[in-house]
Amino acid sequence: MPSLISGTGRYLPEKVVTNADLEKVVETSSQWIVERTGILERRIADENQSASDLAVPAALAALEKAGAIPEDVELIIVGTSTPDMLFPSTACFVQSKIGAVKAVAFDQLAACSGFIFALATADRFISSGVYKNALVIGAEVYSSIIDWTDRTTCVLFGDGAGAVFLTAGESGSGVLSTHIYSDGSKSDYLSAPGGGSVHRFTADMIEQKKYKLVMHGNRTFKVAIKMMKEAAEAAMNHNGVTPSDIKLVVPHQANKRIIDMVAKQLGMDRSVFYMNIGHYGNTAAASIPIALDEAIEQGRAGKGDLVLLVAFGGGFTWGSALIRL
Repeated sequence: MPSLISGTGRYLPEKVVTNADLEKVVETSSQWIVERTGILERRIADENQSASDLAVPAALAALEKAGAIPEDVELIIVGTSTPDMLFPSTACFVQSKIGAVKAVAFDQLAACSGFIFALATADRFISSGVYKNALVIGAEVYSSIIDWTDRTTCVLFGDGAGAVFLTAGESGSGVLSTHIYSDGSKSDYLSAPGGGSVHRFTADMIEQKKYKLVMHGNRTFKVAIKMMKEAAEAAMNHNGVTPSDIKLVVPHQANKRIIDMVAKQLGMDRSVFYMNIGHYGNTAAASIPIALDEAIEQGRAGKGDLVLLVAFGGGFTWGSALIRL
């Protein structure tokens, strides 16, 4: 019994930070940012907005489109690497805020691949008959872990949330397969090392900014292209489809050049790839569900179409999902 995407939703904070704004605080230029990343602007949460605050309106929008109410929800999984706090889980806060009194709720941490990992988990629960539906959410407040003096990373990220509501569907529709992978040997390429049991909360940890995101950009760039290509091929090969069968590819919005290279190496036209990184930046685990909701809203894909989701994130983690809407 496959899981069907019955509704999608998204939420972006109101505050817009443009490249011109960043030119005033770090040594960079809008031209450099656009050429290297494709980003023109990003949304930034208010200081009093947490990941669950962004997740709630996205979740409610997905439920509304599905014709469901919070009391219907049986499972909530939030993919996030910027949770409200270490515990309780951000999913528990979402459960409480929307009144999903019957739902089991927990988080999944796989950095920018968090939504794909959460989707794979929820799909297994539904396909095995344990639950009849699930809210799968990607929600991030990366502005809370960005070093705004580091011009190599502060230009890349933004905040936001996206959600899908999964219900039990019919054979041949819904989530056809998911494919998830990890490689912990390259964890130092992209990480936020502070705040856990390795670098504990101390004055030195804060002074040294160990709670901030660090990234080796060139190394990450090369691996991301390779792994996203392989994950996309795994989904197509598993289901016996070719690139020409895919109506839309919704990739993680990490970098325009990464997306362009993945399309080229797969032999697919770039027009098939949905891209909104120019306006939102890299919203990590939220990027795919935000883009999916926008793409469906714009008519880029509809009922019966094959949609390929593919992501890459810190860990390293990467994965894909093939969906028939």
